[in-house]
Amino acid sequence: MLAPEEKLKLVQKPYLDATARFANGADTPRDFLERCLADLAALEPRIGAFVHLNLERARVAADESTERWRQARPRSPIDGMPLGIKDIIETADMPTENGSPLFAGWRSGRDAASVAALREAGAVIVGKTVTTEFAATEPRGTRNPHDLRRTPGGSSSGSAAAVAAGMLSAALGTQVIGSTIRPASYCGCVGFKASVGALNRGGSYDGLSQSATGVLATTLEDAWQVAYEIAAHAGGDPGYPGLFGPRRAPAARKPRRLAFLQTPGWAAVSAGAKGAMAKALERVKSAGIEILASQADNKVAAVAAAIEDARPLSMRINAWEWRWPLNTYRERDANKLSRAMLDRLAQAERMTLDQYREDLAHREKVRACYAALETDCDACISLSAPAGAPLGLDSTGDPNCTVHASLLGIPAISLPVLQDDGLPLGLQIAGFANGDAQAFAVAAAIRPLF
Repeated sequence: MLAPEEKLKLVQKPYLDATARFANGADTPRDFLERCLADLAALEPRIGAFVHLNLERARVAADESTERWRQARPRSPIDGMPLGIKDIIETADMPTENGSPLFAGWRSGRDAASVAALREAGAVIVGKTVTTEFAATEPRGTRNPHDLRRTPGGSSSGSAAAVAAGMLSAALGTQVIGSTIRPASYCGCVGFKASVGALNRGGSYDGLSQSATGVLATTLEDAWQVAYEIAAHAGGDPGYPGLFGPRRAPAARKPRRLAFLQTPGWAAVSAGAKGAMAKALERVKSAGIEILASQADNKVAAVAAAIEDARPLSMRINAWEWRWPLNTYRERDANKLSRAMLDRLAQAERMTLDQYREDLAHREKVRACYAALETDCDACISLSAPAGAPLGLDSTGDPNCTVHASLLGIPAISLPVLQDDGLPLGLQIAGFANGDAQAFAVAAAIRPLF
């Protein structure tokens, strides 16, 4: 382990910025991949972002992409992009172990819908990134690239760490509580949680009603393009219309008004993070953007009150929805399940269907309350986490700054523009249901202020 004062050299690798040099041969997708793999070889033994790699197939795919770019026939703007896949999402060429010893070495023999879509777009799948157990609570050892003593967040731990360290341009995550936005904040990369249902989750073992596919990336543009290609080739979840928006990242559009949400995590926000948020709000106001706050706006106050119990409500809904398959996993080998998952199953077995229905009805009321804000503001702004990444690897951190976006089913973006005591801290832009493109446009307008 590094001593506390030592720092890893991190060089993030935006992809779309590099593609202009591919057509004339000044650079190639294969050379780009090799730069990523050089950092992977140097940093992965210290960070532990991956559970499986398939470098032979990745190099073949990069060579094929290089030839397509040479012929000016790329399949998409992300043709050749080095990508990681969270290890709850199926890949035909690598195991899908779900962060659980119950699934050690398990292969489905197929690509998930999102992975198949990305391969069709020409992306280069480098490996499977570490997830917590079943994308839930139990960490699996990945370290934060900015300080190896600290958590990278979870459950998309490896995806965030690998992108932040420059081992990949982007990686897939998922979020049902805070599993994309929080690790993006802790690791200092862009995080995008799509609207619920916007990106096809076929073959992804996160079948909960609040789950949404996420993208961890170096830039907003890279994040949008990965999400867009999934939607273009695989659509959204069955019964959903898929991601709305243009073929390339939405252009910046200065918002007229933003709502500042303290979120349920505000009580735990560090002094440094509060100071960073206050300065951020001043920058936004100085740019001529009005800020609505709960102290002076009844609708914002109503939303703040409505999301106050977002975490316990979400945890109850998730517990009921996890009853199966956790009950079957317990029958296979309860000793291979963490105490947290066994406790979640016990909670589910104490619940009744009527209680679950009551929770769903409550969630719909909260969503309706939030939707009413759309007539008054373009998006909401808040912290992505209550502080920089905490010390220790036995927890993935506090999700209370992110869980409202999951409960509401809305798009959320973490911009790596703030700091807390020298550590990365994300600024969260939350939109409205199926307004993913507008959330990107707002984030693109705010980004230059920092």
